[in-house]
Amino acid sequence: MKLIQRDHYLNKLISALGSPDIKVITGVRRSGKSKLLEAFKAYLETTYADANIIHINFNLPEYAHLTQSMALYDYVKANYAADKRNFVLIDEIQMCENFEKIINGLHAAEQYDIYVTGSNAFLLSSDLATLFTGRTFTIEVFPFSFAEYVRYFERDDRFAAFDRYLLEGGMAGSFFYPDSEAKLDYIGDVFDTLIVRDIFTKYNIRNKALMNNIVDYLMDNVSNLTSARTITDSLCATTQKINHVTVSAYIQYLCNAFAFYKFRRYDIRGKKYLATTDKYYLSDHAFRYAKLGTKNMDYGRTLENIVAIELLRRGYEVYVGVLYKKEIDFVAIKRNEKIYIQVADSITEQKTFEREVTSLLQINDAYPKILLARTQHDTYQYEGIQIMDIANWLLEQ
Repeated sequence: MKLIQRDHYLNKLISALGSPDIKVITGVRRSGKSKLLEAFKAYLETTYADANIIHINFNLPEYAHLTQSMALYDYVKANYAADKRNFVLIDEIQMCENFEKIINGLHAAEQYDIYVTGSNAFLLSSDLATLFTGRTFTIEVFPFSFAEYVRYFERDDRFAAFDRYLLEGGMAGSFFYPDSEAKLDYIGDVFDTLIVRDIFTKYNIRNKALMNNIVDYLMDNVSNLTSARTITDSLCATTQKINHVTVSAYIQYLCNAFAFYKFRRYDIRGKKYLATTDKYYLSDHAFRYAKLGTKNMDYGRTLENIVAIELLRRGYEVYVGVLYKKEIDFVAIKRNEKIYIQVADSITEQKTFEREVTSLLQINDAYPKILLARTQHDTYQYEGIQIMDIANWLLEQ
């Protein structure tokens, strides 16, 4: 399979070289964590002549004998080289029993630069402070962005490429398959057999039918305001006896596993967070098509999903804006930077255009305001709002 170097993530790993932190690579299943670790290993080999790299990949059968904690510890210690820089790279660390004790022991020795990847449900960012006594440096890996998709397929026509990305998504393992149906079959299998299965195992879930129904509901309502109570009411209407506390816990499990991301609402005028309802977006928009089919395509929701994940990929905190009972799709914040973004499929009709810009025009501060749509034109200004083609925006550095 063809590989491209994901410099965005690799440079983050390189920036952490030599720090005393335990470097943890997280993210949704099949997003490229293992390939990133391999690329980092290649960088070390070509950069440091004195590098002693102890690399264990638990996906490979030759390391099966190290799944017992002391066996792993003894193996690392036996391969330590006193006269070299010692790097420990472990892929799928959760496959070793009591892995946290081993990593903590190696970290306490202060002899190793440690990097680990793990299954999304077993190595959660929310668990790291409990698992590891040392400070952690976390890199979250997302599926391929549109820019990476274009690089991979070497597409010259960005608008035609975006039409394909809109359907196929960024799960790179699907790129091997020749037709769209086979790609979506692969993507659906990843969601069912890896992501959801991990959740069932991690949390010992018995009511699998309920979890699957919640997944279907969240997928069908991507970009809609949602709460545990609304889901509970909807499912109870189909005779399922459940409560909102259970539904809320299951939603959290899905977010922990990076299947979905929750976006809170933010009152722009009152500068406060709003409770009760949130929005949920998939880690890769193609999961929705793979699970629910493509007969009733809702491009507006899919475009929102793509922009939501791209903003996270670029390192923003992202919220759903509320202003005078109107909604701003995204308020993206990074340190002193803030951007307001509206997303639409088409703005060719004047009524649609006016509806989308009205909310942005009511914001009384000087931060950038952007309307993204499939215009297939160069960026232009409308009363201080940037009107941009979404493909062009996604390809910005």
